[in-house]
Order: sequence, then C-alpha cells, then structure tokens
Amino acid sequence: MKRLGTLMTALLGFSLLTAPAFAQKPVVVGVSWSNFQEERWKTDEAAIKTQLAKLGATYISADAQSSNEKQLSDIESLVTRGATVLIVLAQDSSAVLPAISKAKAEGIPVISYDRLIEDPWAFYISFDNKEVGRLQARMILNAKPRGNYVFVKGSPTDPNAALLYAGQLEVLATAIKSGAIKNVGNQFTEGWQPEIAQRNMEQFLTANQNKIDAVVASNDGTAGGAVAALAGVGMAGKVPVSGQDADKAALNRIAKGLQTGTVWKDSRTLGTEAAKIAVQLAKGTKVAAVPGSSVFSGGPRKVKVSSLLLKPVVITKANLGTLITAKWATKAEICAGVSGALAPAACK
Repeated sequence: MKRLGTLMTALLGFSLLTAPAFAQKPVVVGVSWSNFQEERWKTDEAAIKTQLAKLGATYISADAQSSNEKQLSDIESLVTRGATVLIVLAQDSSAVLPAISKAKAEGIPVISYDRLIEDPWAFYISFDNKEVGRLQARMILNAKPRGNYVFVKGSPTDPNAALLYAGQLEVLATAIKSGAIKNVGNQFTEGWQPEIAQRNMEQFLTANQNKIDAVVASNDGTAGGAVAALAGVGMAGKVPVSGQDADKAALNRIAKGLQTGTVWKDSRTLGTEAAKIAVQLAKGTKVAAVPGSSVFSGGPRKVKVSSLLLKPVVITKANLGTLITAKWATKAEICAGVSGALAPAACK
C-alpha cells in the first residue's frame, strides 16, 4: 500500500508538472498589412479583430507602409512578439517568400490574404479575382460595345492584377478579335496608387488625341485616378469606367454618373473567414483540411495552394441601395451632392 501511495503521488506530481505542456497554446494572430493607404483595409481589419475576439484569440499587427523590406522585418517582428499564426497581405508576392519560408521552418501557419502568395505553406483566401475581371469587362462592354478601350491595371507585384486583366480580356476577346473594340492602351499601376493611375490615364488620352471610349480600371483607386484625368479634358461622366472594392468615394462617383460601377467584395466576410481559418490553423488544422477549401493554381507560376475564394457582386446605379441595406455605406455617404431627376433610386 505504501508503495502504491508513493506511485500515485509521483504520477499526480508528474501530471501537474506536465499539464501546461499539453494545454492548448493561446492563439496570437499576427497580421502584416502591406499598407493602410486604401480605405478598405480598415474594414478588413475591423472584421478580423471582431471575429478573433469572439474566438478568444489575440490580434497583433504591423503596417509595412508599401515597403518590401519593412514587410519582411515586420513578419519577423510579429513572430518575435508571439504570433502563432500569420495573416499576410503581401506588398510584393515574390519578395515576401523568404518570410514565408522562415515561418514554415518555425512551424507557424500562414494565410495569404486577398493577394496570392505562391507557396503551398500559405493558405490563400480572397475573392475570385479572375471573375472580378470578367464582371468589370462585362459592365463596360454593356455600356460601350464598340470603340477604343484602355486598361488601367493594378500593381505589377500583385498577382491579382494579372488575374483581373486575364478575366477582362477573356470577356472582351471576341469583340477585340472582330475589331469592334481596340485595345489602345494598357498599363500597370505601381502600388495601385491613384495618382499613378491618373498619370497613366493622362498619357493614354494624349497618345490617342482624347479618343478614348471606355476605361477598364481594376479597382476604385485606379478608377478615381482615371476619372480625375478624364475630368481634366472635360470627359468625366462621358466615358464608362469600371472599378472594384466599393470604396465610398467610388459609390459617390457612381451616384453622380462619373463611374459606371464597381465590384463589391464584402471584405467584412473576407476578414471574418480569414480570422476563423487562422484560429483553425493555429490549433493544428492542415491547410488542405480547412472546410470548404479547394486547390488553386491560377497564379503566374501555377503553384498549387489550398484556397477559399468568395463570390463578388457587381454594383451600379441600379442597385446602390444594396450597400445601404447591408450597412456597407450610408445614404449620406453615397448620395452626397447628388440630386435631381438623374439621381439613382438609392438617393431619392
């Protein structure tokens, strides 16, 4: 009995000593943002924070301020600060690869957020960007089925930009082949910066003696730059312009007739899903086992990655009210300065 008691005491002591080692580690989600220049990232961040709070996880972050070098050091810093899983919005999807390799070496899961990182270790979550490009092209094709088209593309370091352009050309291929549409200019926009998009658009206008009939702009920031350039030659509102992201400024341009439409990607859903997946990965779920995931290999290097692609929605004057109902934007934000007979239904 004495020996049994001693054994039981030893086992109890062992269990008390080792219990913390077997306990689930706290989940700390480190988010590396490429920049906060665009309006939408604040919306994404709020959704991520809200969902992580519900799941009992901790949020830490860093802003790379559009610097590849800073993003690499940011990711290293997030790990040092205790991140058990990373969400990375890549400034440059190739330049960030060494950081992903380091994370893998340390066993830290990674989510490539909205922008593809071609490494199987990183789970890719975004919207279907090629479909976004198709939707942009269709909205402009419906508005202007013939004429000179220009393409204000996204950042050359963002694989999404190439996917968008591929989707756009897929829809317009027949019209281009027939000669109904002429591709008279296409240019990437460094960092998706509106001022660079404006400069590129001004160059398109000059090169074509202002004979531009349609603008396929890849997001709302580049659309804003294109509209500013068109305004400079008295053509704003006369040339259809696409967009993406449903930025409030873009929604107001749509209400005013300066922008044809945008493609709404509810980043609240994207942020919420990313937060859920981050916690799953931190707790041991493998990327291929994430519920609803599928294999994506549509990037420049055709690397196969596990992914979740959400469905985008086209927004034009006709359905601006959808975003008011969804509490994405208020009527006051969408309809500022809009009145008269040409005002959309959402502004009446």
